[in-house]
Amino acid sequence: MSSMSSDAAARAATRTRRNRGRQIRRRRIVALVALALVVATVPAAYSYVTTMLQPSSLPLTIRTVEWVRDHHGAWLVNAAERYYYSWTAPKKGEPPLISLPAVGVTGSHASLPKDRLVYGPPPIRPVIVPALEREGVWRPAGVPVNGGSPVLVTVFRPEPDFPRILAYVAWIDTARTQLALYPGRYEPPSGSPRGPMAVPFGERSRLLATFNSAFKHKDGRGGFAVNGHVYEPLRNGMATLVGYRDGHVDIVAWRGGPTPRSTIVLARQNLPLIVNGGKPNPSLRNDSLWGYTLGNSTMVWRTGIGVDAKGNLIYLAAPDQTAQSLATALAHAGAVRAMELDINAEWPSFMTYRQPGARRAVKLVPNLNQPATRYLVPDDRDFFAVYERRPGQSFAVPFK
Repeated sequence: MSSMSSDAAARAATRTRRNRGRQIRRRRIVALVALALVVATVPAAYSYVTTMLQPSSLPLTIRTVEWVRDHHGAWLVNAAERYYYSWTAPKKGEPPLISLPAVGVTGSHASLPKDRLVYGPPPIRPVIVPALEREGVWRPAGVPVNGGSPVLVTVFRPEPDFPRILAYVAWIDTARTQLALYPGRYEPPSGSPRGPMAVPFGERSRLLATFNSAFKHKDGRGGFAVNGHVYEPLRNGMATLVGYRDGHVDIVAWRGGPTPRSTIVLARQNLPLIVNGGKPNPSLRNDSLWGYTLGNSTMVWRTGIGVDAKGNLIYLAAPDQTAQSLATALAHAGAVRAMELDINAEWPSFMTYRQPGARRAVKLVPNLNQPATRYLVPDDRDFFAVYERRPGQSFAVPFK
Protein backbone atom coordinates (compact mmCIF):
# COMPACT_ATOMS: atom_id res chain seq x y z
CA MET A 1 0.00 0.00 0.00
CA SER A 2 2.77 2.38 0.86
CA SER A 3 4.30 1.89 -2.61
CA MET A 4 0.99 2.58 -4.32
CA SER A 5 0.42 5.62 -2.13
CA SER A 6 3.86 6.92 -3.01
CA ASP A 7 3.17 6.50 -6.74
CA ALA A 8 -0.17 8.25 -6.44
CA ALA A 9 1.42 11.07 -4.49
CA ALA A 10 4.13 11.41 -7.11
CA ARG A 11 1.59 11.54 -9.91
CA ALA A 12 -0.44 14.10 -8.00
CA ALA A 13 2.65 16.20 -7.45
CA THR A 14 3.50 15.96 -11.15
CA ARG A 15 -0.02 17.07 -12.09
CA THR A 16 0.20 19.95 -9.65
CA ARG A 17 3.52 21.09 -11.11
CA ARG A 18 2.08 20.85 -14.63
CA ASN A 19 -1.03 22.80 -13.63
CA ARG A 20 1.12 25.41 -11.97
CA GLY A 21 3.26 25.58 -15.10
CA ARG A 22 0.17 26.02 -17.26
CA GLN A 23 -1.17 28.71 -14.94
CA ILE A 24 2.14 30.53 -15.02
CA ARG A 25 2.26 30.34 -18.83
CA ARG A 26 -1.39 31.44 -19.05
CA ARG A 27 -0.72 34.36 -16.75
CA ARG A 28 2.31 35.32 -18.79
CA ILE A 29 0.26 35.19 -22.00
CA VAL A 30 -2.52 37.25 -20.39
CA ALA A 31 0.05 39.73 -19.11
CA LEU A 32 1.67 39.99 -22.53
CA VAL A 33 -1.73 40.50 -24.20
CA ALA A 34 -2.66 43.11 -21.60
CA LEU A 35 0.68 44.83 -22.10
CA ALA A 36 0.18 44.77 -25.87
CA LEU A 37 -3.28 46.28 -25.45
CA VAL A 38 -1.93 48.99 -23.18
CA VAL A 39 0.89 49.73 -25.60
CA ALA A 40 -1.62 49.84 -28.46
CA THR A 41 -4.14 52.03 -26.65
CA VAL A 42 -1.75 54.49 -25.04
CA PRO A 43 -1.08 56.36 -28.31
CA ALA A 44 -4.82 56.44 -29.07
CA ALA A 45 -5.62 57.65 -25.56
CA TYR A 46 -2.87 60.24 -25.79
CA SER A 47 -4.16 61.39 -29.18
CA TYR A 48 -7.75 61.62 -27.90
CA VAL A 49 -6.84 63.54 -24.74
CA THR A 50 -4.52 65.97 -26.51
CA THR A 51 -7.14 66.54 -29.22
CA MET A 52 -9.87 67.22 -26.67
CA LEU A 53 -7.58 69.71 -24.90
CA GLN A 54 -7.04 71.73 -28.07
CA PRO A 55 -9.16 74.85 -28.64
CA SER A 56 -12.47 74.07 -30.32
CA SER A 57 -15.88 75.56 -30.94
CA LEU A 58 -17.62 72.17 -30.78
CA PRO A 59 -19.22 70.22 -27.91
CA LEU A 60 -17.28 67.24 -26.55
CA THR A 61 -19.72 64.73 -28.05
CA ILE A 62 -19.31 66.05 -31.61
CA ARG A 63 -15.54 66.32 -31.21
CA THR A 64 -15.40 62.71 -30.01
CA VAL A 65 -17.30 61.49 -33.04
CA GLU A 66 -15.05 63.52 -35.32
CA TRP A 67 -11.97 62.12 -33.57
CA VAL A 68 -13.17 58.55 -34.07
CA ARG A 69 -13.93 59.29 -37.72
CA ASP A 70 -10.46 60.78 -38.27
CA HIS A 71 -8.63 57.91 -36.52
CA HIS A 72 -9.56 54.89 -38.62
CA GLY A 73 -13.11 54.74 -37.25
CA ALA A 74 -14.96 56.27 -40.19
CA TRP A 75 -16.46 52.86 -41.03
CA LEU A 76 -17.91 52.60 -37.51
CA VAL A 77 -19.31 56.15 -37.46
CA ASN A 78 -20.75 55.78 -40.96
CA ALA A 79 -22.40 52.47 -40.08
CA ALA A 80 -23.90 53.93 -36.90
CA GLU A 81 -25.15 57.00 -38.76
CA ARG A 82 -26.69 54.93 -41.55
CA TYR A 83 -28.49 52.76 -39.00
CA TYR A 84 -29.68 55.80 -37.02
CA TYR A 85 -30.89 57.72 -40.07
CA SER A 86 -32.69 54.69 -41.51
CA TRP A 87 -34.30 54.06 -38.13
CA THR A 88 -35.46 57.68 -37.75
CA ALA A 89 -36.36 58.31 -41.41
CA PRO A 90 -39.77 59.91 -41.91
CA LYS A 91 -42.64 57.68 -42.91
CA LYS A 92 -44.97 58.32 -45.80
CA GLY A 93 -48.50 59.20 -44.85
CA GLU A 94 -47.65 61.09 -41.68
CA PRO A 95 -50.17 63.79 -40.70
CA PRO A 96 -49.35 67.09 -42.41
CA LEU A 97 -48.32 70.26 -40.65
CA ILE A 98 -51.08 72.73 -39.84
CA SER A 99 -48.82 75.77 -39.38
CA LEU A 100 -45.31 76.96 -40.13
CA PRO A 101 -42.62 78.43 -37.89
CA ALA A 102 -42.25 82.18 -38.14
CA VAL A 103 -39.07 83.27 -39.90
CA GLY A 104 -37.77 86.71 -40.74
CA VAL A 105 -38.90 90.07 -39.42
CA THR A 106 -42.61 90.59 -38.83
CA GLY A 107 -44.73 93.56 -37.84
CA SER A 108 -43.93 97.21 -38.41
CA HIS A 109 -40.21 96.54 -38.85
CA ALA A 110 -40.77 94.20 -41.79
CA SER A 111 -39.82 96.05 -44.95
CA LEU A 112 -39.20 94.71 -48.39
CA PRO A 113 -37.26 96.92 -50.83
CA LYS A 114 -39.26 100.07 -51.66
CA ASP A 115 -37.14 100.99 -54.66
CA ARG A 116 -38.77 99.57 -57.78
CA LEU A 117 -35.35 99.28 -59.38
CA VAL A 118 -34.32 96.76 -56.72
CA TYR A 119 -35.14 93.23 -57.78
CA GLY A 120 -36.99 90.92 -55.41
CA PRO A 121 -37.64 87.21 -56.01
CA PRO A 122 -41.14 85.89 -56.65
CA PRO A 123 -42.70 83.73 -53.93
CA ILE A 124 -41.77 80.05 -54.04
CA ARG A 125 -44.61 78.17 -55.68
CA PRO A 126 -46.18 75.69 -53.22
CA VAL A 127 -45.34 72.04 -53.77
CA ILE A 128 -48.19 70.89 -51.52
CA VAL A 129 -51.60 72.42 -52.22
CA PRO A 130 -53.22 74.16 -50.46
CA ALA A 131 -50.28 76.14 -49.14
CA LEU A 132 -50.07 77.03 -45.48
CA GLU A 133 -50.10 80.65 -44.35
CA ARG A 134 -46.80 82.42 -45.28
CA GLU A 135 -45.48 79.32 -47.06
CA GLY A 136 -42.96 80.35 -49.71
CA VAL A 137 -43.53 84.04 -48.99
CA TRP A 138 -40.28 85.95 -48.55
CA ARG A 139 -39.75 87.95 -45.38
CA PRO A 140 -36.91 90.37 -44.68
CA ALA A 141 -34.24 89.17 -42.29
CA GLY A 142 -31.91 91.51 -40.53
CA VAL A 143 -30.64 95.01 -41.05
CA PRO A 144 -32.24 96.93 -43.96
CA VAL A 145 -30.11 98.39 -46.74
CA ASN A 146 -31.51 101.22 -48.90
CA GLY A 147 -34.98 100.83 -47.46
CA GLY A 148 -35.19 97.06 -47.38
CA SER A 149 -33.31 93.94 -46.43
CA PRO A 150 -31.04 92.35 -49.07
CA VAL A 151 -31.44 89.04 -47.22
CA LEU A 152 -34.89 87.44 -47.41
CA VAL A 153 -36.02 84.16 -45.83
CA THR A 154 -38.92 81.75 -46.06
CA VAL A 155 -39.92 78.12 -45.49
CA PHE A 156 -41.82 75.67 -47.66
CA ARG A 157 -42.71 71.97 -47.74
CA PRO A 158 -40.64 70.46 -50.55
CA GLU A 159 -41.96 66.87 -50.68
CA PRO A 160 -45.62 65.77 -51.02
CA ASP A 161 -44.79 62.28 -49.71
CA PHE A 162 -43.36 63.76 -46.50
CA PRO A 163 -45.58 66.74 -45.63
CA ARG A 164 -43.88 67.39 -42.28
CA ILE A 165 -40.46 68.16 -43.77
CA LEU A 166 -39.62 71.86 -44.04
CA ALA A 167 -37.01 73.53 -46.21
CA TYR A 168 -35.46 76.69 -44.74
CA VAL A 169 -34.46 79.08 -47.52
CA ALA A 170 -32.56 82.36 -47.70
CA TRP A 171 -32.21 84.63 -50.74
CA ILE A 172 -29.26 87.05 -50.91
CA ASP A 173 -29.27 90.08 -53.20
CA THR A 174 -25.71 90.05 -54.52
CA ALA A 175 -26.04 93.55 -56.01
CA ARG A 176 -26.29 95.07 -52.51
CA THR A 177 -24.02 92.68 -50.62
CA GLN A 178 -20.45 91.44 -50.52
CA LEU A 179 -19.67 87.76 -49.96
CA ALA A 180 -16.65 86.69 -47.90
CA LEU A 181 -15.10 83.29 -47.18
CA TYR A 182 -13.11 82.67 -43.99
CA PRO A 183 -10.87 79.77 -42.96
CA GLY A 184 -11.72 78.09 -39.67
CA ARG A 185 -9.38 76.84 -36.99
CA TYR A 186 -8.87 73.45 -38.66
CA GLU A 187 -10.51 73.76 -42.09
CA PRO A 188 -9.07 74.06 -44.63
CA PRO A 189 -6.33 71.85 -43.14
CA SER A 190 -3.36 73.69 -44.62
CA GLY A 191 -2.28 77.21 -45.43
CA SER A 192 -2.24 80.63 -43.84
CA PRO A 193 -3.25 83.28 -43.00
CA ARG A 194 -6.11 81.77 -41.07
CA GLY A 195 -7.27 85.20 -39.94
CA PRO A 196 -9.63 85.62 -36.99
CA MET A 197 -11.52 82.35 -37.74
CA ALA A 198 -14.61 84.44 -37.00
CA VAL A 199 -16.26 87.53 -38.43
CA PRO A 200 -13.61 90.29 -38.01
CA PHE A 201 -14.55 92.91 -35.42
CA GLY A 202 -13.82 95.69 -37.90
CA GLU A 203 -16.52 94.40 -40.30
CA ARG A 204 -19.35 93.63 -37.91
CA SER A 205 -20.99 97.02 -38.38
CA ARG A 206 -22.02 95.92 -41.89
CA LEU A 207 -22.61 92.19 -41.23
CA LEU A 208 -25.90 90.87 -42.59
CA ALA A 209 -25.66 87.06 -42.45
CA THR A 210 -23.35 84.08 -41.98
CA PHE A 211 -23.72 80.50 -43.16
CA ASN A 212 -21.92 77.16 -43.14
CA SER A 213 -19.44 76.12 -45.79
CA ALA A 214 -18.92 72.66 -47.28
CA PHE A 215 -17.30 69.30 -46.51
CA LYS A 216 -14.01 68.91 -44.70
CA HIS A 217 -11.21 68.73 -47.22
CA LYS A 218 -10.41 65.07 -46.55
CA ASP A 219 -14.04 64.18 -47.37
CA GLY A 220 -14.76 66.45 -50.32
CA ARG A 221 -11.24 67.10 -51.69
CA GLY A 222 -12.40 70.50 -52.86
CA GLY A 223 -10.18 73.51 -53.50
CA PHE A 224 -10.11 76.63 -51.35
CA ALA A 225 -8.72 80.06 -52.27
CA VAL A 226 -9.07 83.54 -50.76
CA ASN A 227 -7.48 86.83 -51.86
CA GLY A 228 -5.14 85.10 -54.28
CA HIS A 229 -3.87 82.61 -51.69
CA VAL A 230 -4.54 78.96 -52.53
CA TYR A 231 -5.08 76.95 -49.35
CA GLU A 232 -6.06 73.82 -51.30
CA PRO A 233 -5.62 73.53 -55.10
CA LEU A 234 -8.78 73.85 -57.17
CA ARG A 235 -9.87 70.80 -59.16
CA ASN A 236 -11.46 70.88 -62.60
CA GLY A 237 -15.03 69.64 -62.83
CA MET A 238 -15.95 70.40 -59.22
CA ALA A 239 -18.85 72.66 -58.23
CA THR A 240 -17.34 75.98 -57.16
CA LEU A 241 -18.79 79.05 -55.45
CA VAL A 242 -16.77 81.93 -56.90
CA GLY A 243 -16.59 85.58 -55.83
CA TYR A 244 -15.09 88.08 -58.26
CA ARG A 245 -13.25 91.36 -57.77
CA ASP A 246 -16.12 93.32 -59.32
CA GLY A 247 -18.42 92.01 -56.56
CA HIS A 248 -20.55 89.50 -58.44
CA VAL A 249 -20.70 85.82 -57.52
CA ASP A 250 -21.42 82.62 -59.41
CA ILE A 251 -21.56 78.84 -59.03
CA VAL A 252 -19.80 76.99 -61.80
CA ALA A 253 -18.29 73.67 -62.79
CA TRP A 254 -14.63 74.70 -62.43
CA ARG A 255 -12.43 74.63 -65.53
CA GLY A 256 -9.65 77.02 -64.50
CA GLY A 257 -6.94 74.72 -63.17
CA PRO A 258 -5.46 74.59 -59.65
CA THR A 259 -4.91 78.35 -59.22
CA PRO A 260 -7.65 80.96 -59.76
CA ARG A 261 -6.92 83.95 -61.95
CA SER A 262 -6.42 87.43 -60.49
CA THR A 263 -10.05 88.48 -61.09
CA ILE A 264 -11.24 85.97 -58.46
CA VAL A 265 -11.39 86.90 -54.76
CA LEU A 266 -12.69 83.61 -53.34
CA ALA A 267 -13.38 80.09 -54.49
CA ARG A 268 -14.79 77.17 -52.49
CA GLN A 269 -15.36 73.76 -54.04
CA ASN A 270 -17.44 70.73 -53.07
CA LEU A 271 -18.36 67.72 -55.21
CA PRO A 272 -19.94 68.13 -58.69
CA LEU A 273 -22.88 70.47 -59.38
CA ILE A 274 -26.18 69.10 -58.10
CA VAL A 275 -28.25 71.55 -60.19
CA ASN A 276 -27.31 72.68 -63.69
CA GLY A 277 -29.53 74.48 -66.19
CA GLY A 278 -32.25 74.72 -63.56
CA LYS A 279 -32.56 70.93 -63.27
CA PRO A 280 -31.08 68.29 -60.92
CA ASN A 281 -27.91 66.71 -62.26
CA PRO A 282 -28.76 63.31 -63.85
CA SER A 283 -25.54 61.91 -62.36
CA LEU A 284 -27.06 62.15 -58.87
CA ARG A 285 -27.93 58.49 -59.31
CA ASN A 286 -24.21 57.72 -59.00
CA ASP A 287 -23.88 57.13 -55.26
CA SER A 288 -20.10 57.53 -55.29
CA LEU A 289 -20.10 61.19 -56.37
CA TRP A 290 -22.01 62.89 -53.56
CA GLY A 291 -20.97 62.35 -49.97
CA TYR A 292 -17.85 60.33 -49.18
CA THR A 293 -19.24 59.38 -45.78
CA LEU A 294 -22.95 58.76 -46.40
CA GLY A 295 -23.38 58.82 -50.16
CA ASN A 296 -26.27 60.60 -51.82
CA SER A 297 -29.16 58.35 -50.82
CA THR A 298 -29.12 58.52 -47.01
CA MET A 299 -31.77 60.90 -45.68
CA VAL A 300 -29.98 63.43 -43.48
CA TRP A 301 -29.85 67.16 -42.85
CA ARG A 302 -28.33 68.65 -45.99
CA THR A 303 -27.50 72.19 -47.06
CA GLY A 304 -26.87 73.67 -50.47
CA ILE A 305 -26.19 76.98 -52.18
CA GLY A 306 -27.47 78.01 -55.60
CA VAL A 307 -27.48 80.98 -57.89
CA ASP A 308 -30.66 82.23 -59.58
CA ALA A 309 -31.05 83.51 -63.13
CA LYS A 310 -30.12 87.04 -62.04
CA GLY A 311 -26.98 86.04 -60.15
CA ASN A 312 -28.39 86.16 -56.62
CA LEU A 313 -27.66 83.44 -54.07
CA ILE A 314 -30.16 80.92 -52.68
CA TYR A 315 -29.23 78.99 -49.52
CA LEU A 316 -31.36 75.99 -48.54
CA ALA A 317 -31.26 73.62 -45.59
CA ALA A 318 -33.66 70.78 -44.80
CA PRO A 319 -33.77 67.59 -42.74
CA ASP A 320 -34.25 64.09 -44.15
CA GLN A 321 -32.82 64.89 -47.57
CA THR A 322 -30.98 62.90 -50.20
CA ALA A 323 -28.72 64.69 -52.67
CA GLN A 324 -31.49 64.24 -55.25
CA SER A 325 -34.22 65.78 -53.09
CA LEU A 326 -31.91 68.65 -52.08
CA ALA A 327 -31.24 69.38 -55.74
CA THR A 328 -34.96 69.24 -56.53
CA ALA A 329 -35.76 71.66 -53.70
CA LEU A 330 -33.03 74.12 -54.77
CA ALA A 331 -34.22 74.06 -58.37
CA HIS A 332 -37.80 74.60 -57.21
CA ALA A 333 -36.67 77.59 -55.13
CA GLY A 334 -35.18 79.19 -58.25
CA ALA A 335 -31.58 77.95 -58.49
CA VAL A 336 -30.24 77.52 -62.03
CA ARG A 337 -26.93 76.09 -60.73
CA ALA A 338 -26.27 74.75 -57.25
CA MET A 339 -23.83 72.78 -55.13
CA GLU A 340 -24.13 70.79 -51.95
CA LEU A 341 -22.63 72.28 -48.80
CA ASP A 342 -22.19 70.44 -45.50
CA ILE A 343 -24.48 67.65 -44.29
CA ASN A 344 -25.52 66.02 -40.98
CA ALA A 345 -27.41 67.63 -38.13
CA GLU A 346 -24.34 69.21 -36.49
CA TRP A 347 -23.39 71.62 -39.28
CA PRO A 348 -26.30 73.56 -40.89
CA SER A 349 -26.10 77.21 -39.82
CA PHE A 350 -27.62 80.33 -41.31
CA MET A 351 -27.74 83.38 -39.07
CA THR A 352 -28.99 86.90 -39.64
CA TYR A 353 -28.55 89.91 -37.37
CA ARG A 354 -31.43 92.15 -36.40
CA GLN A 355 -29.26 95.09 -35.30
CA PRO A 356 -26.02 96.63 -36.62
CA GLY A 357 -22.80 95.40 -35.07
CA ALA A 358 -23.80 91.71 -35.33
CA ARG A 359 -26.26 92.13 -32.48
CA ARG A 360 -29.44 90.08 -32.00
CA ALA A 361 -28.26 87.07 -33.95
CA VAL A 362 -31.14 84.89 -35.17
CA LYS A 363 -30.96 81.33 -36.49
CA LEU A 364 -32.90 80.55 -39.64
CA VAL A 365 -32.04 76.83 -39.41
CA PRO A 366 -33.21 75.28 -36.11
CA ASN A 367 -29.88 73.63 -35.29
CA LEU A 368 -29.71 72.73 -31.59
CA ASN A 369 -26.02 71.81 -31.87
CA GLN A 370 -24.82 75.32 -32.75
CA PRO A 371 -25.54 78.69 -31.10
CA ALA A 372 -26.75 81.78 -32.94
CA THR A 373 -23.42 83.38 -32.08
CA ARG A 374 -21.51 80.82 -34.12
CA TYR A 375 -18.97 82.58 -36.36
CA LEU A 376 -18.79 85.54 -33.97
CA VAL A 377 -16.19 83.53 -32.06
CA PRO A 378 -13.43 81.38 -33.61
CA ASP A 379 -14.94 78.32 -35.29
CA ASP A 380 -13.33 75.02 -36.25
CA ARG A 381 -14.76 75.05 -39.79
CA ASP A 382 -14.60 77.56 -42.64
CA PHE A 383 -17.70 79.68 -43.29
CA PHE A 384 -19.23 82.46 -45.39
CA ALA A 385 -20.18 85.97 -44.30
CA VAL A 386 -22.49 88.39 -46.09
CA TYR A 387 -21.77 92.11 -45.72
CA GLU A 388 -23.56 95.23 -46.81
CA ARG A 389 -21.93 96.50 -49.98
CA ARG A 390 -20.73 100.09 -49.62
CA PRO A 391 -19.53 102.50 -52.32
CA GLY A 392 -15.78 102.39 -52.80
CA GLN A 393 -15.42 99.26 -50.64
CA SER A 394 -12.80 96.75 -51.78
CA PHE A 395 -14.19 93.32 -52.70
CA ALA A 396 -11.18 91.55 -51.26
CA VAL A 397 -12.13 89.42 -48.26
CA PRO A 398 -11.49 91.60 -45.18
CA PHE A 399 -9.53 89.93 -42.38
CA LYS A 400 -9.58 92.77 -39.81
